[in-house]
Amino acid sequence: MSHSVPVALTIAGSDSSAGAGAQADLKTFTALGVYGLTALTCVVAETPGKVTRIDAIDPEMVMEQVNLLLDQFPVAAIKTGLLYSGEIVRRIAQALRARGSTIPLVVDPVMVATSGDLLLRREAIAVYESELFPLAAVITPNIDEAATLLGREIVDLDAMRSAGRELHSRYGVPVLMKGGHLSGDTAVDLLVTEGRIGEFTAPFARGVHTHGTGCTYSAAIAAGLAAGFQLKESIRRAKAFVSAAIQQHYAWSGAGRAEIHALRHDLRA
Repeated sequence: MSHSVPVALTIAGSDSSAGAGAQADLKTFTALGVYGLTALTCVVAETPGKVTRIDAIDPEMVMEQVNLLLDQFPVAAIKTGLLYSGEIVRRIAQALRARGSTIPLVVDPVMVATSGDLLLRREAIAVYESELFPLAAVITPNIDEAATLLGREIVDLDAMRSAGRELHSRYGVPVLMKGGHLSGDTAVDLLVTEGRIGEFTAPFARGVHTHGTGCTYSAAIAAGLAAGFQLKESIRRAKAFVSAAIQQHYAWSGAGRAEIHALRHDLRA
């Protein structure tokens, strides 16, 4: 007896601690009833709060994975995470344009780890802006990534609104500004579309030190789009999922630190 489920593809790095990257994406897809495919761009040796090494996958191999999967599976949504280099960003964009792809694309512009470690080669940022962002159904920068793109600090909700409008105007696509790094009791995200700004809120979880929230959030949005939900509903469902994953996080005693935290991805929608 066969059973058909929606299919989503993540193009992202591999996280050795499995809290972020392609591993987090796969867990999120599964929890939300979507079959996940992966095209790996790099291998990252990391744990929450620490990155020790990043090795790139050859761009030819990255594209071999992407093209094979798109040829063989009915991919209904794509998300990108850590793409590592400008060459990989450019070649993914070129491949999608060459196919005339209408598959919804969620671009999480992963640039800096929660630990503060730079993950993306700096030359890749301009390629994101010129090649990949214009193809997106939504881009999902946190305030640090948005600040990098705009060259200025984002310190409050008003600055988030202004930044979101500017990014939307610059790239011509919906922008989800993630405000989880702002201080306050509520984590507020803003969806900026043509002439509108929608808010998505959840209580801010204090004392939780996980990584991979951005990966999980964007994967959950892609899962919603793959399942046929509109963008706003996909974001609403994704916000609820990632908020629960934070609130119900796992915790262990770790060597050299009091406690190590990880998102809980095994929550069923």
